[in-house]
Amino acid sequence: MFPIPLPWLIVGALVSLFGTYQVGHHYGWLERDNDMKIAIAQKNEESRKTEQQLNEQINQNATKLLEATNAINQKTSALAVANRAGKLRLCPSSNVQAPTSTSIASTDTKATSEPDRPTNEPSDAERATIDAIAEIVAQGDKNTVALNACVDSYNQMRDLLNDKR
Repeated sequence: MFPIPLPWLIVGALVSLFGTYQVGHHYGWLERDNDMKIAIAQKNEESRKTEQQLNEQINQNATKLLEATNAINQKTSALAVANRAGKLRLCPSSNVQAPTSTSIASTDTKATSEPDRPTNEPSDAERATIDAIAEIVAQGDKNTVALNACVDSYNQMRDLLNDKR
């Protein structure tokens, strides 16, 4: 019988050990990949649920903002109608002073002019001023409502995302 040389036996053992290691390494990576795919699928499902909740809250906030904006628009329209009807007046300014000199009133009625409209109706300039003030107030209300809706949305999103972590 021929003796198997010791170096060839050592090389064969190393090759078989290396092959076993490679097979185990390969199957380990496959198992890890499958585990990662499962974990990724779970995280994606959680993200979809969170995204759906975020979208629902954004839609609710958008609806609230639209309702508030519509209420402001109705109020602005009501003010504009009241202004056109002459129901709104500016307060007389407090710095108007009565004349200090007394003059003799003229009895000649031909020289006096009469106003175009009765004195209790607002002038066109007063109506334009009221319209401008109403528009400024309405825009301020819209901006305030929009800012508050933005802050509320941010806080809700932050709370929802922080609770998920």
